[in-house]
Amino acid sequence: MEYWYWFIAITALILVIVIITQVVKMVRQATVIVVERLGRYSRTLGPGLHIIVPFIEKIRETVDLREQVMDFPPQSVITRDNVPTDVDTVIYFFITDPIKSIYEIKNLKQAIIKLAMTTMRNIIGNIELDELLSSREQVNKRLRTVIDEATDPWGVKVNRIELKTIDPPAEILEAMTKQMKAERTKRAQILEAEGVKQSNILQAEGERKARILEAEGEAKAWESVWEAKANAIETYFKAIHNGNPDKDVIAVKYLETLSKLSEGDNSKIFIPYEASGILSSIGSIKEIWKDSKETK
Repeated sequence: MEYWYWFIAITALILVIVIITQVVKMVRQATVIVVERLGRYSRTLGPGLHIIVPFIEKIRETVDLREQVMDFPPQSVITRDNVPTDVDTVIYFFITDPIKSIYEIKNLKQAIIKLAMTTMRNIIGNIELDELLSSREQVNKRLRTVIDEATDPWGVKVNRIELKTIDPPAEILEAMTKQMKAERTKRAQILEAEGVKQSNILQAEGERKARILEAEGEAKAWESVWEAKANAIETYFKAIHNGNPDKDVIAVKYLETLSKLSEGDNSKIFIPYEASGILSSIGSIKEIWKDSKETK
């Protein structure tokens, strides 16, 4: 009898423990538990300690509400210019409605992967390889927008999609490398030609300014010379005027000027009409000088 008593006691204890584990449920932070009653959705259990009715209520699924990262293997896509490319993609999403994520779609993660692959092929198939490589951020935004709208009925919010790697074929990479090298060589030649052009322009501009300055200096020098000559002539005539010269002195100066003008082998002098009066006065001067000489 004692053995039967201990057997019944241990069995009852195990049964109580099993019932407690089935009845009492603890839900962790950032997770929820979807409970069904007799095969239908009953309620959603948030973080904390909960009790469910055994044999009537059943836990359908535990849903993680944190942001999840899903990385799927590289996919082969073809761009608009018929270049096959392997693209590695990662998706960041979180569940906003646990009920929809369970009852609106079967195998949520597999559905997101298939949707992302199809959308990626459609978008990348409409752009060329150069645009794909240079506008990766724009492609990411377009992918996120399309997939976020498609997964909204499933209670999923897609935060972002990143194209981690884009691997074109080896021959395409080699051609792109050559093209890049040629483009850089072209830019270097353009910059060098532009530098030579600017140098020639600056040199010509400097020579032009130098000539202008030289001409201005010569003009100022000639201006100073002629101004000095004008002042000398003015001073000379003022001195003559202040000395009250008579006709004889003027006649002598006139002859001195004519003698200077007549210097040279091909010089020809045309004596003006007014010179007759001056020459007559010179004749009178010679007679006066002769008379004075004879008197001596």
